This record gives sequence, structure tokens and C-alpha cells, in this order.
Amino acid sequence: MRRLSAAASHVGKIRSNNQDSGYAGEYLFVVADGMGGHAGGDVASALAIQSIAHVDRRFDSAADAAEALRSALLEANHELAETVFEHPELAGMGTTVSSIVRVGDQLALAHIGDSRIYRWREGTLTQITKDHTFVQRLVDSGRITAEEAAIHPRRSVLMRVLGDVDLTPEIDIDVLDTRAGDRWLICSDGLSGYVAESRLAELLAEHPDAVVAIQALIDESLDNGAPDNVTAVVVGVDDSPSSSVGSPVMVGSAAKPLTYSASASKRSVRLPSLLLHPLSAVAAPADEHFEPESEEFLQALIAEDDRRKVRRRITWLVGVLLIASIIVGLLVAGYQWTQSRYFVGVSNGQVAVFQGVQQNIGPFPLSSVYFESEIDVDDLSPFSRERVESTINARDLPDALSIVDRLQNELD
Repeated sequence: MRRLSAAASHVGKIRSNNQDSGYAGEYLFVVADGMGGHAGGDVASALAIQSIAHVDRRFDSAADAAEALRSALLEANHELAETVFEHPELAGMGTTVSSIVRVGDQLALAHIGDSRIYRWREGTLTQITKDHTFVQRLVDSGRITAEEAAIHPRRSVLMRVLGDVDLTPEIDIDVLDTRAGDRWLICSDGLSGYVAESRLAELLAEHPDAVVAIQALIDESLDNGAPDNVTAVVVGVDDSPSSSVGSPVMVGSAAKPLTYSASASKRSVRLPSLLLHPLSAVAAPADEHFEPESEEFLQALIAEDDRRKVRRRITWLVGVLLIASIIVGLLVAGYQWTQSRYFVGVSNGQVAVFQGVQQNIGPFPLSSVYFESEIDVDDLSPFSRERVESTINARDLPDALSIVDRLQNELD
């Protein structure tokens, strides 16, 4: 029997602990990614999941479900703040949350952070949520491309999260239509950041069973190096009112007992990972952190980005000029060397001494007449005439002049 929905989480190949959490129930499906740069990222994601699990119930309308999700996320935010008050060592912890509640042929959506929700429909994958990150702001404003955002040095800056950093965070709420055959993918950036969207679509198309599909998605991320935690929830839609997985499933940190203590966020890179995935294994994901979504801060980051672009352009320009100067220097040195060479040939029917070499560079000759004698080439013996017409190389200028003298002596 084909399973509609599933959830799974993997620590990845570099992190020492899993700061992601996931939930798949009868109506509610969630992924939360704890902020890796702070102690307690695993606590934050687990608390968030546990705080909103009660929304996994039947609703009369998708609008009611959306409002319930928003309230639940705000309650989770309050609980995270209370936890930090009781455990000051966890100050600064936070988490992203991307969640949906299915209500028949509609979905209620609540989202904050940079985990993502995708819709797969008839082979096409569409990103539904928007990342709440600094680089996404730059992409939206046309300052950088999505490709540049993936390698931007500030890509780890989150502008919105749940945690003790903002008492009233802004949460994206939406109601969407869905239909039989749709599949919804909720994932942390450990998947979306290391597997191309085209490949995500291919894997969902290849594996109609949710359990098989989700394992294929995680395996693909691991095959690509998967330095970050990887968590995904796949939700299938058919004609039934829910996408039940049976008993609710929690994965990642939410599936373990809470421990309010800091733990290392990285582990050493293993040699097999380094050999098989040298770039992804070494380029460990930058620890995400929250910055207030204020205009002053945004302008400061944009100014910093402008300075970075200027430095990059200056570096590029200096590099181009340096390479150009080297090429010009080599060309000048090469030309000077050619002008130290001499040969005997024919100019205007007379025997002449040429300075340079016989080759040309395009329309530009690398030789010129240095001395034209009074010896008519037609007066030479057939052997000497053929040699001169084919040019005679000389060691230097005196040697070239002595060749001309020998030809003159043949006529005398």
C-alpha cells in the first residue's frame, strides 16, 4: 500500500548533534530548524514542535486552521522565551518553523525562517514559502541573483525566527488550494541547500511512496556531502480528508528527551567525506544567527555588501591588469628577441639582409629589410638562387653580412 506521508531527519556529515525537528500527524506537518550558532538550537526546535502539536486536529475551515497555527507559533515563541529565562545559558536560541495543516482540499500554512515548503504538482516543483534571510532581501531587490545568494558570506543571517529574540515575530500565514495528486515537501535548508530543486522534483516523481521518497531525498543530500542536519516531511494528497501517517511521528530533536545544556555544533570532517565530497565536506554550513529586521540594520548590511562588491571588483580589475601586463611583457620580450635574429633573403629582386624572423603574426610581419645589396638574384647560380629565395638563417648580423659577401664573390 502506497504511503501518503512520512517524516525523517538525519544529523548530516559534519554536525555533532541534530538541531532539526520534524512532525507528521493526521492533519499537521511541520519542520523546525534550530539556529546552529547558539547553544540550545536542538531545544528550540523540539520545544516549537511540541508546542504546536496540539493543532493536529480537524478544523471547520482552512482560515480557522491558519489562525490556530499562528497562535500556536506565538505561544511557542513565548515558551522559548520562558525557557531562556529559566536557563540563561540558552540565551539567543531560536528556530525556524514551516508548517501546514490540511483541511480537505485546502492547506493552512504558517512559516517563519528559511526552512521551506514546496508543492509538487504534475512533475513541477514550486517553492511556496519565502526565506526570511538577508540574502533573500538582496535577491528580492535585484541586487544579487539566487545563485549568488547561495554562496553569499551573509547567507546565514536570519531576519525572522522564533526564540527569545523577538516577543512578537511576524509570521507568514496563507491558505492554499490543493488537489488529489499534489505532494507537499517541507524541509530544512540541509536538504534545499544541497540538492537542486530539479533533482528534488525528479526524486518525488520517481518514488510515489512517501517513505521511499523521503529516504531518497535524504540519501541524495548525503551523497552531496550533507554537512548540515537534513530534515524533511513529505505530504501526499488524495481524495481522503487527511494525509494520515497513522500515529503522529516526531523526528530529530523532538523525538528525544529535552536536555538543557549546550553541545558542540560541529564534528571533525571524516576522511571518506573529504575524499568523496571535498568541497561540501570542507565548506561546513555557516552557523545561522538572528538579526533584528530593522531598516538601520538592513542598510548597514547593504552598505557592507556594496563595499564587498567594490573590493571584489577592484581585486578583479587588479587581477586583469596584472595578467594583461604579464601578457604585454611577454609579447614585448618575444618581439625584442625576434629583432635580435637575422637572415638573408630577397627584396625587390635583390639579395637582402633581414632583421627579425620569417614568421608573421596575422597581417603583421616580424621582420624588416635591414640592408639591400646590389646583387641581382637572377645573376646567382641556380643552387645559390634557390637558397636565397628559401632564406638563409644567420647567427647574427656579421654572419648575415658575410653570407652576402660570399654570394658577391661567387659572381666575381
